[in-house]
Amino acid sequence: MKRSSLIIALATSIITTDMANAQSTQKRYESNPFTLVYDGAITKNEKGKVNIHPVKYKLNGIEIAANVYTPLNYDPSKKYPAVAVAHPNGGIKEQTAGLYAQRLAEAGYITIAADAAYQGASGGEPRHTDKPQYRTEDIHGMADYISRYPGVDAEHLGVLGICGGGGYTLKAAQSDKRFKAVATLSMFNSGEVRRNGFQNSQLNTVQERLKQASDARAQEEVGAKPVYSGVASITDEEIAKTPTDLYREGYEYYYRTHAHPNSTFLYTTASLMDLMTWDATDQIELITQPLLMIAGSKADTKYMTDEAFSKAANAKNKELFLIDGATHIQTYWKPAYVSQAVNKLLEFYKTNL
Repeated sequence: MKRSSLIIALATSIITTDMANAQSTQKRYESNPFTLVYDGAITKNEKGKVNIHPVKYKLNGIEIAANVYTPLNYDPSKKYPAVAVAHPNGGIKEQTAGLYAQRLAEAGYITIAADAAYQGASGGEPRHTDKPQYRTEDIHGMADYISRYPGVDAEHLGVLGICGGGGYTLKAAQSDKRFKAVATLSMFNSGEVRRNGFQNSQLNTVQERLKQASDARAQEEVGAKPVYSGVASITDEEIAKTPTDLYREGYEYYYRTHAHPNSTFLYTTASLMDLMTWDATDQIELITQPLLMIAGSKADTKYMTDEAFSKAANAKNKELFLIDGATHIQTYWKPAYVSQAVNKLLEFYKTNL
C-alpha cells in the first residue's frame, strides 16, 4: 500500500472511531433542554449552582438569541465581573462559546454567548450572511446587553473571541473601551483568509473571486435566491482526505462530534465583497487594553495570531500563550487543552478586571 493511501486509510479509521459517538451526540443535542452539545453542559438550573438563562434582545432591529450564564450562588444584588464570548465562524452559542462561557461562570463571572445576527437562532435575512461589520456589531451588542444585566459590574467587563470571533473581537476592542481586558483563542482573521486563501493559497484568484461575489450580490438585488459558499455537508471519506488540520478537524467537530442544526459552514457568496476587503489587524494599534492571545502550538492557524500579536503595538501588558501540542480545533473541546486555556484566562481576567 502506498504511503498516501495508508495515511488516508488510517485517518478514515480514526474518524470512523471518533464518529461512533455521532449518534449519541445527536441524542445529547435532543435531550439537552438548552440544546447544548459540549461535554459537561448544564442540563437543568439548580439553586446555588451555575445556571443558564436563554435571552433575546434587539440589535439594530434584529432579534439576537443569547445565553447568559450566572455563577455559583448568584445574587443579583451583588456585583460581578462579566465576559462576553464571541463564537467561531460557523459556530453557535451551544458549542465551544458556551463551553468557555460556562467554565468562566464556574469561576465567578457572569458571561454571555450570543448567536451572530443572520446566524444560529438569531434573526436576519438572508440567512448565513457573514459580514465583518455585522459580526463586530454583534460584540458591541453583547456589551450593551450584559452591561445592564442584574449583578453585572459594567466597569469590569472583558471579552473573549474564539476563532473568527477572535478576529472580530480584535476589531471591536479597537473602539469599544467598555472592554477592559481583551482575549482571543485560536484567532482566525476571516478577511485575510477569505481574501488570500488559507495559508495564502489563493493569491492568484483574488480578482476572480471578487467578481463572483459581485455577481452574487447583483443576483440577490434582482430577487434571486442567495448564492452560498462553503460546505453544506461532507462524507467521512471527504473528511479523511482533507489535508489541513483546521478544516479536517473542523468538519469532524461541526458535522459529527459536536453537530447542531443551527451550525453551518455556509455563508453568502455576496458576503465576500465585505470580507475580502477587511482585515482584523487594520488599525489594531488602537487596542490599548490588556491583551491575551492564546493559540495551540501545533495549530495551522497560529500564523494569524502571530501576525496580529506583533502588530498590536499599543496593547497593555500583551501576552501570547501557547498550549503545547494543541491544534486549532482541539482548543474547542479537548479537556486538557480547554483547562489550560481557561486557567490562563482566569489569571488574565483576575489581573485586569
